[in-house]
Amino acid sequence: MRKEFWFEPAPQAGFCRGIGRSGRLGGGEWAGSAGRRVRYCFVAGLGLLGLWGYPVGAWAQPGSPAAADTVRVGALSVSVVAQGAFIVNHSAAIAHLAASHPSGWELSVERQTTGRTPWHGWYRFPRVGLALVSYDFHNPVLGQSLAATLYLSKALHRGARQEMNLRLGTGVAWFTKPYDLATNRQNTLVSSALNATVQVRLDYERRLTPGLGLVLGLGLTHYSNGGASKPNYGVNLPTAQLGLRLRQPRALPPASGRAPAPNDVGHNFLYVSAGVGSKRRTPGDPTRYLVTSLSVAGGRRLNAKSNLLLGLEAYDDRSLPTTLADDPAYAVPVAAAAPLPDTRKASAFVGHELLLGRLAVNTQLGAYFYSPYRSSTTYYQRLGLKYQLTDHCFAALDLKAHRAVADVLELRLGVRLGRQRPITGWR
Repeated sequence: MRKEFWFEPAPQAGFCRGIGRSGRLGGGEWAGSAGRRVRYCFVAGLGLLGLWGYPVGAWAQPGSPAAADTVRVGALSVSVVAQGAFIVNHSAAIAHLAASHPSGWELSVERQTTGRTPWHGWYRFPRVGLALVSYDFHNPVLGQSLAATLYLSKALHRGARQEMNLRLGTGVAWFTKPYDLATNRQNTLVSSALNATVQVRLDYERRLTPGLGLVLGLGLTHYSNGGASKPNYGVNLPTAQLGLRLRQPRALPPASGRAPAPNDVGHNFLYVSAGVGSKRRTPGDPTRYLVTSLSVAGGRRLNAKSNLLLGLEAYDDRSLPTTLADDPAYAVPVAAAAPLPDTRKASAFVGHELLLGRLAVNTQLGAYFYSPYRSSTTYYQRLGLKYQLTDHCFAALDLKAHRAVADVLELRLGVRLGRQRPITGWR
């Protein structure tokens, strides 16, 4: 009876094996050690992302009898948790808001992946979920927020009565009291009602009954509009959760063992893509400036889960000529003025794609080799989601940041040239 409710472990259960100047575009300077802590959180989040590339020792070997008894597919679970948080004080401009201690709730529904597409087996059958997350910031300047998050939860350890999972999610959030120049100038954290959210969380679950578990969690949640409006210092919330999870009692046919490896491992390909976004320069400038980019990247399929990228990018931020005109360093008499520097940039980057069927999580680190007007740091990061529309065409949504401070959110369209892997749906 117990196996109808719970995923039983293999006998050898165990733990898995084993982010100069911030610039005018970043939305503010980092404040000493507090700023460094936020950057460490950014790096730690990317490090946790890497755990998805490693198998979990708690699963049985593919094709073994233990595997057939272990993996139950398709079962649903529902969780309700209460959560508390504090606001990371990463800049002097938000110090008056960091004293708040937000609290709220989360309702989530998740299901076990089915093995119907190969990537389920490559990641040892993670769970896919949708969560509604609500916070009350207990501050009339900040108000409340409500977010919808799509996430994946991968087991780091599964035992007979307990398990530990790493959860990664992203979605959209709505804030009730964003910055307003006339009515809410004190809210320097959130300048638009609609924001993106990213969540990294470690969950521990203790089984109370065959279908009920106690959930404890520690995580980091980030809210930002990606520089679409200013001020955009962003909200960083270290969080703690406590709640209950109800699992569906369902006995389904076991999944087969490991999925076959894709046929393009070890092969090279080429990406050509163009991106477009918009941003505001300062809270007092209502103009939205166009940002465009063009990139070419060579890639190699390392294994079932990973692509490695090396590429070049041309970048044109239309807000920089206005920023340059306001720069005191170039405020000289016209007769004596030398030609103003070019505000366009070119860079080289290295990147990684974590593959999940049609979907991929994209991370890049780049450095400018052509930047006559230094408006930011000489290096940048990109974090985004890419969706393979067809065998050759893809769309992506990328957040570009300088020293982990959001610069612009870009929509990217591109083509993939080279040996094609069969498309496997996001199910």
